[in-house]
Amino acid sequence: MSVSTKPAIPVDRDFTDPDLYEERMPFEEFAELRRTARLWWCATPGSRQPFGDEGYWVASRHADVKYVSTHPELFGSSPNTALVRYGPQVTRADLDMQKVIMLNADAPDHTKMRNIVQRGFTPRSINALESVLKDRTRRIVAEAVAKGGGDFVTDLAGELPLQAIADLIGVPQEDRWKLFTWSNTMTGYDDPDLNVSEEDGKNASIELLMYAMGLAAQRREHPEDDIVTKLIEADRGDGFGKLNDDEFGFFVLMLVVAGNETTRNAITHGMRAFFDNPAQWELYKTSRPKTAADEIVRWATPIISFQRTALADTSVGDVEVKAGQRVVMLYSSANYDETVIPDPHTFDISRDPNPHLGFGGGGPHYCLGANLAKMEINLMFDTLAELAPGLAPDGDVRRLRSAWINGIKSLPVRYR
Repeated sequence: MSVSTKPAIPVDRDFTDPDLYEERMPFEEFAELRRTARLWWCATPGSRQPFGDEGYWVASRHADVKYVSTHPELFGSSPNTALVRYGPQVTRADLDMQKVIMLNADAPDHTKMRNIVQRGFTPRSINALESVLKDRTRRIVAEAVAKGGGDFVTDLAGELPLQAIADLIGVPQEDRWKLFTWSNTMTGYDDPDLNVSEEDGKNASIELLMYAMGLAAQRREHPEDDIVTKLIEADRGDGFGKLNDDEFGFFVLMLVVAGNETTRNAITHGMRAFFDNPAQWELYKTSRPKTAADEIVRWATPIISFQRTALADTSVGDVEVKAGQRVVMLYSSANYDETVIPDPHTFDISRDPNPHLGFGGGGPHYCLGANLAKMEINLMFDTLAELAPGLAPDGDVRRLRSAWINGIKSLPVRYR
């Protein structure tokens, strides 16, 4: 692959601008970056709050995204968090408060929190949910089909992850839409259609934190055999102790946003892909390949990008990266890197191997909920193939305006 430091892209193209993703995913620009630049410097003249810098590096190739992800000694989340963009009202002090979230932490804090949290994501814990979620999925789909038509996002794609999260952390099912509202409010500040402000987002995060802390208090008084009790109870002899109230609250916040937004959008993009590729839907209905969930995640790439910050002067290939400079990892580009993913713009549910980075590029921040997400995807499409094999689009798709979530707000469908 030839390398140039001057791709045919406007010098002021900001790959964290939500306007760029409101109508489409800019695959042509991504391909140009991969062809011409190992890393590409995006200048943002004038201090970009709350980061206080003049720009950032863009990693667009699969190998480079993976390299940055798997070298935590060189690239950390803590200095500037993992999120690539914040609103203009967010201050450096606000940013620093985000570091208690596991997504934004580095070792040793991240190591401690992850080793505690993964108690709730063991294969046994996830497999124990399957029969319950299978019944819930069947009920969700049957209720949608009975209406004849509706919005795929709210009827199906959003409903299953919410119920799964509620089951996982012991939230009463009648409260699940509180989680949905809080999650949308915290992540929807870039989209004017959602009519939420940054202040609304802060208030939603506080409400969710208080709810989670109340849940923890209940479990301390009345322990149960669930993930909440496992995370807050005394040392289990593994040397990692327990989560304090703040840590548990921020874990629930991260789980609600990650588990709801990402799986919901993977399922929705997957359905769109089946609509656009009817032969693949026919193949799914007849053979249910185990490889389908990974291809759906690759195709959707629900998280467009996260970032890391160089912890010391270093390099990626022949590109020097100075300490303190940010590197934005474009997962939506890496998952279409033709040097790793043959014919990447073909939706192929039989693709194997499929080394996508839809759950992160590996390393300490690899998605803990990957197996749960794939279970939910399989359950949803298995049930749709059985109960709604002829579902079809019935209106215009509405994309989310977001700097980092590849989201769909609405997908009108006919279920029969």
